[in-house]
Amino acid sequence: MMQFSESAPPPPPPLPPLQLHQNPLGLCLDLTTTKSHSRPWPSFPTSSKTLGTTFNNTSCMEQLLVHCATAIETNDSTLAQQILWVLNNIAPPDGDSNQRLTSAFLRALLIRASKTGTCAVLAAAVTRADSDLALYSHRFSAIELASFIDLTPWYRFGFSATNSAITEAVEGFQIIHLVDLSTTHCMQIPTLIDMLANRPEGPPFIRLTVPGITYSNTNPPPPLLDLSYDELGARLIAFARSRNIGMEFRVIPSDFSQGFDTLIEQLRAEQMVCDGEALVVNCQMMLHYVPEETVSHEISHLSMRSCCLKAIRSLEPTIITLVEEDADFTDSDLVGRLRSAFNFLWIPYDAVETFLPKGSDQRRWYEGGVCWKIENVIAHEGTQRVERLESRGRWVQRMRGAGFRGLGFGEEAVGEVKAMLDEHAAGWGLKKEDEGLVLSWKGHNVVFATAWAPC
Repeated sequence: MMQFSESAPPPPPPLPPLQLHQNPLGLCLDLTTTKSHSRPWPSFPTSSKTLGTTFNNTSCMEQLLVHCATAIETNDSTLAQQILWVLNNIAPPDGDSNQRLTSAFLRALLIRASKTGTCAVLAAAVTRADSDLALYSHRFSAIELASFIDLTPWYRFGFSATNSAITEAVEGFQIIHLVDLSTTHCMQIPTLIDMLANRPEGPPFIRLTVPGITYSNTNPPPPLLDLSYDELGARLIAFARSRNIGMEFRVIPSDFSQGFDTLIEQLRAEQMVCDGEALVVNCQMMLHYVPEETVSHEISHLSMRSCCLKAIRSLEPTIITLVEEDADFTDSDLVGRLRSAFNFLWIPYDAVETFLPKGSDQRRWYEGGVCWKIENVIAHEGTQRVERLESRGRWVQRMRGAGFRGLGFGEEAVGEVKAMLDEHAAGWGLKKEDEGLVLSWKGHNVVFATAWAPC
């Protein structure tokens, strides 16, 4: 990773729990007087004394969240407030991994309830939730972000697999045009530079292009970097120079909400005068922000996501790498989406227990990124809901439909990934599939990495 020296900012204050049961706006419900027909089920507790033994397991927490989401969608404010009261008492934000996961979904449901008008009485609690979540929007320095990414294989897995595939694909090329569509602000590039600097035929010249994304409809997804594009480019160029590699860095204003059309059009125009270079399109957990079919209620035979892939295909890239989380958050039904998110996002909460101490800044930042995902998936709709993950199988279909063929990963790439995983907790694993590699946690798929070339 990049080597910079700088002082760290002061840590943010700890997040307080949402005090729904102490809220003066009437959320202290007397469950003993609640009509039985409005309870989620007949044995719904009538006292906080029974909550710990009745609901303190993952399955029951998920069921409560599902019932709460249903109540919000059907405008049953009484039932929604009942369940929110229960969730707040059994899922403190500083509890175990399942409680913290549930607490994050509770916050998201609060925000959704306020936005849909189901529970106007929750307005003050939502304001408090918003201010608490603002503490999660940490802007990393370059050295902080590099260290943060090194904590877990979540990003490093994709870096290791695709760097090996890229290095192999560009053998013999003296100019490499790398288009980096990633959420990690080029943190993958220094390692790739090191690998290219040591190749037998000598180091190439690198043209690095990144999209300058504006976020008009939503808050930018984490991690956030407290560094301008100019500063980032200058540091990358200096790093490349230290490895005897020439580099050009530029930013093209472009937006994922439009399928990076401006960026792709400029690349297409430049191809007329730039022969003899390898074009590499590196997609690291970015393409799922490009809208797919469920964004609009209109019937469309070709989504912007598929159009984006076809446009990239028209550039005739030497290689395109695609790394994404292996989950599906595209369900138009809130309950279906909640279940999918709950049964995937337990993984980062569970994994964090193995490498970050309770109360540490890095743990707060790590879980803050997950909270952002949960809020976006649960509380927002339309163009504001940008966390639209798709399964590995669906991405494979899209890539083949766009005219790409899978390249697979050789033993060298597999060896690089295994060596990286050896640096982390024993729960992380590697699966080799026909379409690529899959990172797993305790046997559950987490992130997949694939490499493609035009047919």
